[in-house]
Amino acid sequence: MTERRAYPSDLKDDQWELIEPLLLEWRAARAEGREPTTDLREVVNAILYVARTGIAWRYLPHDLPPHTTVYGYFQAWEKDGTAEEIHDTLREQLRKKKGRRILPTAAVIDAQSVKAPPNAPDATQGWDGGKKVKGRKRHIATDTLGLLLVLIITAAGVQDTNGGRLVVDELAVKLPTVTKAWVDAGYKAKMIAHASNLGIDVEVVSRGAEQKGFVVQKVRWRVEQTFGIMSRYRRLHRDYEALPTRSRSMIHWAMVNSMSHRLWHRQAGNGTTARQGSCDNGLAWY
Repeated sequence: MTERRAYPSDLKDDQWELIEPLLLEWRAARAEGREPTTDLREVVNAILYVARTGIAWRYLPHDLPPHTTVYGYFQAWEKDGTAEEIHDTLREQLRKKKGRRILPTAAVIDAQSVKAPPNAPDATQGWDGGKKVKGRKRHIATDTLGLLLVLIITAAGVQDTNGGRLVVDELAVKLPTVTKAWVDAGYKAKMIAHASNLGIDVEVVSRGAEQKGFVVQKVRWRVEQTFGIMSRYRRLHRDYEALPTRSRSMIHWAMVNSMSHRLWHRQAGNGTTARQGSCDNGLAWY
């Protein structure tokens, strides 16, 4: 790798060691006898640079690989599922590191509306009357550590209840071990009944009538924490991707960066173990 000054978004050596085997396996399956010339670590560094700074691809610094090359890999890893596979692998490693079962048994479900780019197809965006946002909606499920389990991108006009049905459908297929979920009061009986038919008991966590302003909600704070992690990446402040599938991939790479940092941080013994909030209420076994 050509020597250059490191950017704050660059992967540390230990972070790269977590990701490298999966990308080398991906490359080996497609080598076809050709000698590779692109440094995959630098490609990932460039993707993370875009994610953290929010710049357009063509504005990548010249000491990183050409933007056409980087976007080509980003697109390929989205289409063949490599980005999601890396994400899910690191999630399993982090759950194991935290002393949890590899396959979670509980989830926290929520949604977030964000503005869409001007070049987004009309069919992929809509109007969220509650949040007063025209764009797309991110429907997610996390485990009780705040790690992403399911991510679905829809037009912002899709109601949380309908999006929640899509989320539990995917949970039932992808992670049938999940039998418990928590949601806010925006999810109605239709979604709860649908989840019950799939073997998932959904509990609504509502704000108390006496609560004013921001109040940490039992268990549900984990999904808010995940949205908070996303907000550290300027590319995710709004949905800048033309296609929803690209949006999913950018979020997966942001979470890969976050999880690899947490794994590296714990392996290297840097700092103390993350503080357990009082709202966990003994959920460490989920």
